[in-house]
Formats: sequence, structure tokens, C-alpha cells
Amino acid sequence: MSARLRGLSDFQWLALAGALTAAGCLVWIRPGLIGPLLVAGAAATFLVISCWRVALVILSAGGIDRRDHATADLPRYSVLVALHDEAEVIDQLVERLARIDYPQDRLQGLLILEPHDAPTISAALAASKPGWLEVFVAPPGEPQTKPRALNCALPHVTGNLLTVYDAEDEPDPQQLREAAARFAADAGGNLACLQAPLRIRRMHRGLSPSPFLDRQFAAEYASLFETALPGMARLGLPFPLGGTSNHFRVDVLRAVGGWDAFNVTEDADLGFRLWGKGWRLGVISRPTWETPPGDLSDWLPQRTRWLKGYMQTWGVHTRRPWRLGARGAFALLMTVGAGIVSASVNGPSLAWLATTVLVAAVAGLPPQTPALALVVLILGAASAWLSCAIGARRAGVPYGPTDMIVAPAYWALQSLAAAHAAWRLVREPFAWDKTRHRRDEPVTATVTAPAPAHAALDEAAPERLSAGHAAAPQPVA
Repeated sequence: MSARLRGLSDFQWLALAGALTAAGCLVWIRPGLIGPLLVAGAAATFLVISCWRVALVILSAGGIDRRDHATADLPRYSVLVALHDEAEVIDQLVERLARIDYPQDRLQGLLILEPHDAPTISAALAASKPGWLEVFVAPPGEPQTKPRALNCALPHVTGNLLTVYDAEDEPDPQQLREAAARFAADAGGNLACLQAPLRIRRMHRGLSPSPFLDRQFAAEYASLFETALPGMARLGLPFPLGGTSNHFRVDVLRAVGGWDAFNVTEDADLGFRLWGKGWRLGVISRPTWETPPGDLSDWLPQRTRWLKGYMQTWGVHTRRPWRLGARGAFALLMTVGAGIVSASVNGPSLAWLATTVLVAAVAGLPPQTPALALVVLILGAASAWLSCAIGARRAGVPYGPTDMIVAPAYWALQSLAAAHAAWRLVREPFAWDKTRHRRDEPVTATVTAPAPAHAALDEAAPERLSAGHAAAPQPVA
């Protein structure tokens, strides 16, 4: 159950051999059917994905429990933030973490750093941190990934509940309280993780280096966290977690072995691994605000890593897909599998469509578009636009007609990332493409509650450095 093992399982070899045998027989017996069957199969696949996307939009309207649950005895809570080359944003991060509205005597925070990252360590030690926030230096080792750093800190966690944030995050101050209340209200006792929505800030006009990428990225996030995940949670299905703002029961997290240090989307993997062990996932309403990655030079490595991790996750959980059960395997297919396929074919499909139209226009003929292909094109685009539009409205991010018109260009870019991801999966499967984080420019969409009095910085707190060098990482399941 780890991406460290790169070979195919017996089941995967058997499935591959069966598919190749069936294809060979078809070529031998009825070669003329290959083309029509491929077209029909692709069309059916994307029609199902489109209908599924619309269904999630509808179901997500009631997918989040927004009731205020009273929690008399708040449990101890640990906050983990894995950092690497983040000296520029340390002060900003600490300031935001200090706004968390939770009893300080029940909070533990660890800024997890790599031993060779001297600038970030110096900045973290020099920052004016609240008394509950410490610096933890992970022991040296491989691979140098975020999940490995989190595993190194897991044995030192003292909380009953745990959340993970990233360097650029600005969590809602009430997020921990909502998560603690939801866990307390879980009558069945099988709720293992809650995912908070991630929302992208709207930048002032002219400040963003790439407004096209930023707006499409924000709408994409809104589609995922405001419609897809709440809809799946309402159906009681597993889903790929976000890389930040997921809240865990610590005992469950330790029981499943923590994070897979060799999976570069450890969040996607862990959601299905928890489900496979009999646990349930949910969502909460208090968001975490993030900034978009920036221009293409930042966006492409990040998307490459995400798709490479999706490929790893698909490979791991299809080794023995029966462990997920029918519903879990279906959820894996409609999230991870559909994400890989969609990203891979968007660019070639749009290129084929544009070429067909241009050739017909040059020849002075109407494009010969099959009715099935036209239906798939219209429904696929409409369902994506609907999901983005509804999600953007809920998240408070812009998404108008112009964004819809230019969205196919963004979809096509994902094919570039998918091709790069497949190559990197072969050449550098465990390499972590680091996303650079910068201090935020002024924004217009962030509404942050004022910090409570008990969340003020403890100026007199001595600097503390946890003895992380002696810690061994938790074994990965």
C-alpha cells in the first residue's frame, strides 16, 4: 500500500494481459470495429463523468452540516505545518496561526523543518510565536517530501485531533472548533477525517502576474471543494483529501501508518487508505484561504506533481481494488481515474476539434461533426462550467462568461502537465516539485474574524526547538 513499490501487482498484470488479449482477438476477428468501439467507449465515459459532475452539484447543496454543535470539553489539538525554503513567509504564517480561536493550553503546534534548510530554521526561531507553537527539525533522510516530514513529527504529537496546514494558508480562526464539534457529534465513532474547503483569494486588478491562470485556478478549487467533495461526502463516499486543512483523529492516523512518504499527493492516497480500513470522511464549512500559484513557471510544476501523485495513487489502490469495496472503487474511478484521463485527453481533443473546424473552413465545407461527439462536447463543457460557476458563487470568487470562454485553454494546459507527470513518474517518481510561496499582496476577498484576546502572541515565550533529530519516522502502511 505504498508508492515506494513501483511494479505491478499480480492482479494488475492479469488485468493488463486480459485487456491486451481481448484487443488482439478483436483485431484478428473484427478489425473494423476497433475505431467505432473506441469512440463509443470514450463518449460513454465522458457522458458518465458529465452526469456525475452535475449530480454532485445538486447533492452538494446540502452536503455540509453547518449546525453549531456545542462542545463543552474541547480536546487537545495539534497543528502541523511542513516547511521547506519558506523563510520569506514565516512571519506571515505565524501571525495567521496565532489567530486560531482555541484554548492555548489545549493547542500544540509544530513547524516542521528540514535540517539543511538553515534560512527557514533561522526565520522560524526568530519569529514571535505564540507559546503553543514550536520549531521541530526532522531528522535527515529520504525521500525529502512533505509526507515524510509529517511522519517524522507524528510520534511527537500530543493532541487527540490533528490538522495540517501549508505555508501560504490563512485558516478561519473558528475552523478547529467546528472540526472538534463535528468529531464530538459523531455518534457512530467511525469518522476519521474532515476536510475544510480551500478558497483562493481574489487579487486586486493588475497585481497578479497571471490573472488568467489565477481565475481559472480559483474556479477549479471552488468546483472541487464547494461541489464535488460535499456531494461525495453526502453520498458517504471516499474522496481524495486536499493537501492542507484536513483534520484527523490522531489514533486513527497512527493506526493506518500516517502518510505515504513516497506519494507526492499523500493527501489523495490517505483518503482512500482510511476508507479501505473502514473509516469515514466528511467536510466542514469553515474555509482556509490560499493564494494561487502564480504564472506558468509556478503552475506547471505544481500541477505536474499533483498528476504524478494521482498516477501513483491510482497504481497503489488498483493493486487490490477489492479492498475499497464497490463504492470505494467507484469513487476512486470517478475522482483519481477521471482526473488522470481528463487531464490527458483535454489538450489532444481540443486540438483535434480546432483542426477539424479550420480544415473545413479552409475547404469551404461545413465540419463533419458526428452527433455523439457534439453531444459529448456540449455536455462535458456545460457540466464543467456549471460546477465551476456554482462553486465560485459559494466561494465568493469571480467566474463569468469570459472565464467560461477561455476555460478550454486552461483545460488544454493540463494535458501538458499530464505528459510531464507521466515522464517524471518514470524518471523521478519521488521528486517533490516545490511550489514557491510569496508574501501576499493586498486582497479583496478575505474576511478574517478578529483575533480573540487569548490568541495574542506570547512575546515572553522562550524560543523552543524540539529534539526532532532523535525521532524516527512512523512506518508507512
